[in-house]
Amino acid sequence: MFDRLRAGLARTREAFTARLDQVLAQPLSRAVFDELEAALIEADVGVPTASAILDRLRARRDVRDARSVRGALREIILELLGEAAPLRIDPPPAAIIMLGVNGVGKTTTIGKLAHHLSRQGKRVLLAAADTFRAAAIDQLAIWAQRVGCEIVRHAPGADPAAVVFDAIAALRARAIDVLIADTAGRLHTKVNLMEELKKINRVVAREMADRPVERLLVLDASTGQNAIAQARTFKDAVEVTGLVLAKLDGTAKGGVVIAIAHELAIPVKLIGTGETLDDLQPFDPRQFVDALLPPTP
Repeated sequence: MFDRLRAGLARTREAFTARLDQVLAQPLSRAVFDELEAALIEADVGVPTASAILDRLRARRDVRDARSVRGALREIILELLGEAAPLRIDPPPAAIIMLGVNGVGKTTTIGKLAHHLSRQGKRVLLAAADTFRAAAIDQLAIWAQRVGCEIVRHAPGADPAAVVFDAIAALRARAIDVLIADTAGRLHTKVNLMEELKKINRVVAREMADRPVERLLVLDASTGQNAIAQARTFKDAVEVTGLVLAKLDGTAKGGVVIAIAHELAIPVKLIGTGETLDDLQPFDPRQFVDALLPPTP
């Protein structure tokens, strides 16, 4: 898993460490710290988070040379990322509501997550609650067949909340462990779609009041700071319990993981680091730091 993560962060690491090595080749000075802040921003850590990191770095008395800067940076980033936050799906039955705008890789992530849970011996049920697009229902059905799990689906144009309601009933009746519900790719400028999301959330809150429920927002890591804007909007509409960062392998903007942890206080629970079924993995903050900024030998 660490090898996949390291490979997935290759573009970010190469760009960031190359700039970092260049900056730290100079004697420490105010200009060096300014350049270091710029390097963090270029890795899409974002201005607020980069400033917070530099403030902590300047406040440390043990930072005297390039080697100590790297070590301190690793510790500060790890502090910002916080502890690992695993999925809360025990005891069963549990529900996972998947959120995200079109194009972020949400349906593919659902398929990978269903595969991941199935390999752990859990029975998985998919709910095709993106009824606005017939193609979305068909695509989810293909994933259900590929992974070998059941699916609840209605006709295109049906009430998405009704699909989720029926799926929860099936979850209980069939003694299935985990429900994963797809939702429409809600552009965060579409108020009516956000209202539909709130309706689904009310159904889940009522029907699963005594059970574990995750509301996972899928973000495309390659969109960088735009992912943070999306997350804020979804967070305003529903209680997002965790984030999934997809397409981390195809971007040099992996620093957005740090910005998300610092600015949103929503834990990153899963990351996508490739195209295969096994390339969705739980997010481990320490492994992420090791892959992004390897310790000095």
